[in-house]
Parts: sequence; C-alpha cells; structure tokens
Amino acid sequence: MSRNIHKEDEALAKDVGRMQELMFSLGRRRSLRDPIASTCEQLQFTPPQVHALLWLGLDGSLTMGELAKRLGVTEKTVTGVVDRLEREGHIVRERGDTDRRIVRCRLTDKGKQTFAKLDRSMHRSMGVVMGMLDPDDRQALFRVLEKLLVKLDSATPDDPSASGT
Repeated sequence: MSRNIHKEDEALAKDVGRMQELMFSLGRRRSLRDPIASTCEQLQFTPPQVHALLWLGLDGSLTMGELAKRLGVTEKTVTGVVDRLEREGHIVRERGDTDRRIVRCRLTDKGKQTFAKLDRSMHRSMGVVMGMLDPDDRQALFRVLEKLLVKLDSATPDDPSASGT
C-alpha cells in the first residue's frame, strides 16, 4: 500500500511541475498574463491599485485587512495603495461605528466609474482569451475551476484532502 501512495505522490509532483510550467508559459505571454494589464497602463494605475478597485467594485466595502488579503499584500502595503486611490478620489475610508479601529474602504462615484471602465476592459480581454478555446474546451475549463472552488470552500487548513490526497 505504501508503494501505491508513493506512486500517487510522484504523479502529483509531476502534475504540479506541469501546472507550474504551463502557468509560467502563460505568464510569458503578456496578453494572457493579466487581462487588465493594458488598462493599468492607460489609466496609470499599478496592478495592486487596479485589483483594489476591482475587489471594491465587485464586493463593496472592505476592511483594510480584507483588502490586503485579497491583494496578497501586508496591511502596511495596502495603506499606500489606499492612500493614492483616496487622494485621487476613487475611494473613501470610513471608521466603524461600534469599533473605531476598524477602517473600511468603499468606492466613490468616481471610483465606481473607474471600476466600470476596468470591468469592461477585463470583459473584452477575457473575451479574446476565451475566444481562443472552442465551446467544449471552455465548458471543460469551467467544470475544473468550479470543482476546484468547491474543494477549496470545503477544505480546512489541517485537512489532508485539501492537498488532493
């Protein structure tokens, strides 16, 4: 039985390597790396600023901690991102009523307009990418991503099945 587990580990390691190779290959193709990269340049935003606008536009008001987590940055780093977006009138910070230590960010009307531009740009770019696949391949991609989301939602940090074993 341990021999079978070893083979499964080898197969998983091989698949992880293949996935990394494919992701790096996609990342080298600028048009596929980030569907909104050209919009960042046009609007003179950094990628974290664009992603902050997108998350706030999609999910509404978020705390600084929630926003930092979504961006994959520290709370100290997200402060700089929020500072610039606030200075330029795209977002506002609001303190919590019950706990003044909690700071939430939300889009202003100007931020909502910028989000709408970003959303349209991303939709166009994703249309180009998705158009490279035939309908059956798109459906297969959706099935895999949806399955991954379900597994991620049901996994706990200490759950060995989260790693696929």
